Amino acid sequence: MLPDLTQYLWIAWLVLALVFVIIELLTLEFTFLMLAAGTLVGGLGVNLLGGPWWLQVVAAAAVSALLLFTIRPLLLRALHRSSALQPTNVDALYGLGGRLTAPFVNDVASVRLDNGELWSVTPSATSDAVVVGDRVVVTAVRGAMVEIAPEPTSLPTDRSTD
Repeated sequence: MLPDLTQYLWIAWLVLALVFVIIELLTLEFTFLMLAAGTLVGGLGVNLLGGPWWLQVVAAAAVSALLLFTIRPLLLRALHRSSALQPTNVDALYGLGGRLTAPFVNDVASVRLDNGELWSVTPSATSDAVVVGDRVVVTAVRGAMVEIAPEPTSLPTDRSTD
């Protein structure tokens, strides 16, 4: 005579949920997370309430489908909304403002950027008119040096009457 294994079905639901969570950690799509939640809430929940095995399977499938089509799209939208591209390292320097702190000597000067960093500056076509204390903008990064241009300022309008 075979033993009744349905009394140990709760272990199967826990193992299945654990397998789904492990797969979710590898894929990161929220699909298997929804299946794990459906397994725990639907399958294990009905098991603990004393429902038959077929009702446990139906409840697990229904809760998983409900979560897949309602909660998962919301989670994916929130995840993708917060993943806007942020420039880092050298890419974050382009367009950053600063102030020239030393004059050009032997074709090298220094500038303190708005992020607090002190960089060496190589002369460019537009950097000849820049003097110490002027506001500048980073236009290019050349190794350990940056190229600068004078910061565009709004020129006062001539209000003379003709």
